[in-house]
Amino acid sequence: MSVLYLLFLVLAIGCMVLLDRRFQLFFWRDARRATLVLVIGVAFFLLWDIFGIGLHIFARGESRFMTGIVLLPELPLEEVFFLAFLCYLTMILVTGSTRMLERRRSRV
Repeated sequence: MSVLYLLFLVLAIGCMVLLDRRFQLFFWRDARRATLVLVIGVAFFLLWDIFGIGLHIFARGESRFMTGIVLLPELPLEEVFFLAFLCYLTMILVTGSTRMLERRRSRV
């Protein structure tokens, strides 16, 4: 049992927090709305995973880098952190690119 994958996911989320704070993109722009968007995004993808697991489309792969902790059959603990990272990264990219495009338009 290892926590390496989970550790890297938490580290990546921490990096996203630093970017968010520095450029005030998501949580530092509107924490209430950001929390709602992130929770809804993670819940949506967790339901997606659960349906995929139920239909035998998704299966948990074995890896020596994972904790081995499963929340539901075929749903490892790391999946929740991965989905949170994925949703957070998407919102950072959306808000950051929107801000960059707005700045570019204002210069022209």
